[in-house]
Amino acid sequence: MSSTTATPAPAASTSTAPPVDDAPLPIPNLQLPQLAFNLSTPRPDSDDQHARTALLDGIEHDRKSPFLLHMAPYLEHLAHAGLVTDQHDLLSRLKQLNTDELKRINDKLDDATSNLGETEISDALREKATYLARIGEKDAAVKAHDEAFAKTAGKGSKIDLVLSIVRIALFHSDHDLVISSLDRAQKLVDEGGDWDRRNRLKVYTGVHLLSIRNFNKAADLLLDALPTFTATELIPYDDFVTLCVLAGVFSLERKELRKKVIDAPEVIAVLPVVPSLKDFAESLWKCDYAAFFRALATVEEHHLLPSRLLAVHARYYARELRIKAYAQLLESYRSVTLESLAQAFGVSKEWLDADLARFIAAGRLPCTIDRVASIVETHRPDAKNARYAAVIKQGDAVLTSVQRLSRVIG
Repeated sequence: MSSTTATPAPAASTSTAPPVDDAPLPIPNLQLPQLAFNLSTPRPDSDDQHARTALLDGIEHDRKSPFLLHMAPYLEHLAHAGLVTDQHDLLSRLKQLNTDELKRINDKLDDATSNLGETEISDALREKATYLARIGEKDAAVKAHDEAFAKTAGKGSKIDLVLSIVRIALFHSDHDLVISSLDRAQKLVDEGGDWDRRNRLKVYTGVHLLSIRNFNKAADLLLDALPTFTATELIPYDDFVTLCVLAGVFSLERKELRKKVIDAPEVIAVLPVVPSLKDFAESLWKCDYAAFFRALATVEEHHLLPSRLLAVHARYYARELRIKAYAQLLESYRSVTLESLAQAFGVSKEWLDADLARFIAAGRLPCTIDRVASIVETHRPDAKNARYAAVIKQGDAVLTSVQRLSRVIG
């Protein structure tokens, strides 16, 4: 989920977000399901052996932190899915390590319960919850987090526990748990969450909205959090900026696109690392549609299809961006020849004709194609007619509701 590129191994981000004291740890490691996704959807340019090696290495330990992972439950899940094979010895060894560590933690919890106070009990419960999340034991981890939540006093700590459940749900692709946990976190934040946790929640919610194809609302949240991003436990900084650009280009009008994306200092700092995004955003803003279509194909190939988060939406995203580009050009003309349009977009006249016809028939573009004259005519109703049509539509909806209500009452 957390990687928007085809990089086969979890690597440190080349840019860094502002440091935050006591920042949550990246548990569970969301780079690992991205590697598993790479293996489950092989691509011509992918290095499956490298991805498999990196995945198995990540299951044992995290190179970016001082602790071992020993993810026996997750390794077992991957084995059942057929993504890793012949790992019986490793699985047996990790299971024993998990058993020993959980015994130590449970003994510590029993001692705290019998001999110590509420603070020590809470700490032991949080340690157990963190360990279960770390090794990929989903159901037990969620239950342990709920138990720790019940024994935790501080509002901030409670929010951290719920956000940890969100990461567990994202790791295991449990969308229902993501939704319920985000709602739970939002209620806690509304009751008195601090600024940093409010900002983190925006990132978590924005990432989830992208996963369910709500790019417009996701763009609002992600771009709002961009200048003060700290949620590196969820997603690396460069990947977050990439998501901001993808969502912004999808959602924003030309004027806002330059202000909030192209000229944003955070985006400018990352663009040298991912130059395809620079061409993607700037070509649409400059109305260089042939370059935009080429950049869109590159973005689809290198940022959408390889992404666990966005792959399922790649065709939708590319289609909506083509519609946006067509509408942006056509709004400047009452009529334009198909040949001129084809040249502007760098495609053949026949391909453009078929693509436009599909969107016109679906009511997505307010124009018609005159194939005899080989021109495209744009139809733009004036503001008064548009308001009149909106009133009629709303009136029909109200009448329908009244009729349903009258039948119920009658």
